[in-house]
Amino acid sequence: MSSATTGRLIHQPASVWAITFATAVSFVGIGLVSPILPTIAESLDATALESMLLFTSYLFVTACTMFFAAAISARIGIRTTLVTGLIIIVVFASMAGLSDTIGQVIGLRAGWGFGNALFVTMALAGIVGASSGGSASAIILYEAAVGFGMALGPLVGGTLGTISWRAPFLGTAVLMTIAATTVIVFVKPLPKTSAAPVTAGLRALSKKPLLLWSTASFMGNFTIVCLLAYAPHAVATAAQASGVGHSSLMLGAVFFGWGTALAIFSLTLPAPMIKYLGMVPAILVTLTVMAVGFVVIALNTHSLTVVIIGIIFLGGTQGAANTIFTEGALNATDLPRHISSSAFSAFRFFGGAIFPLVSAPCIALWGAPGPFWASLIAALLAVAALSVGYRVLPLAQRRPGALLAKMTARRRHWVDTPGR
Repeated sequence: MSSATTGRLIHQPASVWAITFATAVSFVGIGLVSPILPTIAESLDATALESMLLFTSYLFVTACTMFFAAAISARIGIRTTLVTGLIIIVVFASMAGLSDTIGQVIGLRAGWGFGNALFVTMALAGIVGASSGGSASAIILYEAAVGFGMALGPLVGGTLGTISWRAPFLGTAVLMTIAATTVIVFVKPLPKTSAAPVTAGLRALSKKPLLLWSTASFMGNFTIVCLLAYAPHAVATAAQASGVGHSSLMLGAVFFGWGTALAIFSLTLPAPMIKYLGMVPAILVTLTVMAVGFVVIALNTHSLTVVIIGIIFLGGTQGAANTIFTEGALNATDLPRHISSSAFSAFRFFGGAIFPLVSAPCIALWGAPGPFWASLIAALLAVAALSVGYRVLPLAQRRPGALLAKMTARRRHWVDTPGR
């Protein structure tokens, strides 16, 4: 990343940093649960599938709400939407931490997802609107905040999980209270977005370029929740097979590594990849490398070392993919940013929501590696969708990068040279 780009990222208004901080904290709520899934299952007499439904209820409600978040913000304003979402998260996270049954926690996670949807959808629009470095810098900041939150979540969950499975939920409520206060203090009322019908988010997907990026990201999010929801059980099983003890703190450390890789690579890789390869080749390369990672981990679920290294490696590929997906989707149409962001975010969250429902049949079909094989298929489907449908994308997104253009020019020169 050039010094000029770094300067644009750093020199932002206080409101941008406030929303960025709150975004990171909000995504703590996704990764928070991963290291305590085995503990929750044991403490509340729940099955592995029931514990994974903590992700389905959360992500499904998040996705459904996101389609309508743009219309809500157009009526009450971006800042009010952000604060309302954060307060809802505080309430439901607190109640989840005080619950006594797995059913109660699953239901309260759904309410948590509603608040998360209101905040997350408008967070991206808020950062883009207030950023001083253009949309590209804003997207990098947003995805880096997402990655940092995803990294911090497992660490918070694993550390507080050594006290009780309840502690991570109550700890998140405290963090979200701080985030809400930060937004209230530092974010001035932002200009209201243009009025949008309630169905604007759904109708936005009729734009083929946005639908293509959303579909590919749907597959990518499926692979992310595979790691967050199923990989903790895979790590625990591999640890037992290796005769190694495991705890929520150990799982938190593993997924902190995953989230850190996701954050670092979401910040550093996409820009040079797009510059030298072009946007479509960059995402195809990233997804292909991701697919290889899932093959390796699926073939070695008995090896604790391979599983841990594989999880962290896949975090890097998923971070790079996330940033490319987001930049591609928000710049693929002439739709207002808050509407395209609403539609894109909603569609990709559905990919994560369906994972726990698909995992059980995959385990029955392929055994313990089943969910990893399913994620391989998801990554390859994303590659196929982009390879077949890329012609609907704007010319700027289809244009090869500097390196590919140079290689193509040399090949043409070689072919056209007499005597060849």
